Amino acid sequence: MKYLFSLAHLTVLGCTPPEMTYIAARAGYDFVSIRLIPMGVPGEASFLPEDKEVIRKTKAALKETGVRLLDIELARITADIDPKTYIPAMETAAELGARHVISSAWATDPMEHDFIVERYAQICDLADPFGLTVDLEFPTFSRLTSLEEAAGIVRSVNRPNGGILIDTLYFHFSQMRLDELSALPPEWFHFMHICDTVEEIPTTREGMIHIARDDRLYVGDGCIDFAAIFDRLPPIPLSIELPNAQRVRQLGYEGHAKRCLEKAKQHLQKRP
Repeated sequence: MKYLFSLAHLTVLGCTPPEMTYIAARAGYDFVSIRLIPMGVPGEASFLPEDKEVIRKTKAALKETGVRLLDIELARITADIDPKTYIPAMETAAELGARHVISSAWATDPMEHDFIVERYAQICDLADPFGLTVDLEFPTFSRLTSLEEAAGIVRSVNRPNGGILIDTLYFHFSQMRLDELSALPPEWFHFMHICDTVEEIPTTREGMIHIARDDRLYVGDGCIDFAAIFDRLPPIPLSIELPNAQRVRQLGYEGHAKRCLEKAKQHLQKRP
């Protein structure tokens, strides 16, 4: 089976969007996934949709290489961010050819379910004129920690451009059952994040964050049963989100990106 692969921003976190695009092309990726909505994390570079020079260079890189922009991140759901501030990023994403925007919820009060539904609906409505789906992710250290919770939000909002983003790391951390995937509408799944990890699940939020941001494994080097997951999803692009600080130090960003793709193809080609 032929898979389509995207290079996710977190895998090469120190690169600019045009640098990411050229690296993705040289490594053999079909897509690139970039962060156009700043996270405000100390020490991390931010790339704003208003930065015309970066956008111009990114557009030129996409055109020159033939790599396509798959998605942008991250439309966070929090009490202190107005979703309307995401409009410039959505507009730029559409201009660059993106199809999807990732969203996740970081409200801390368990009673804020209705607030999350309202904000997610608003983000879907804002993204719709730009032809973007809004794919809700559930990092196990965020407000939504399971597929069941995320699916409940998407079901309540009931927008045609709503969706769920499966990340194989959080699939493992949340101890998701395979039949949970089978029970959901296939049209909710537009692409997914893949990486591998060790079998032992961290018992603390800090431990989960460390692995998620600095210590993911190459596909095939851990415990994830990719075939079982893929069998329950439609054929969708695979975005390799695989930050690993040690590998980047050893191989550099481009070497790490190449190894990510080589290992994924090597492991997945064993699947009929």
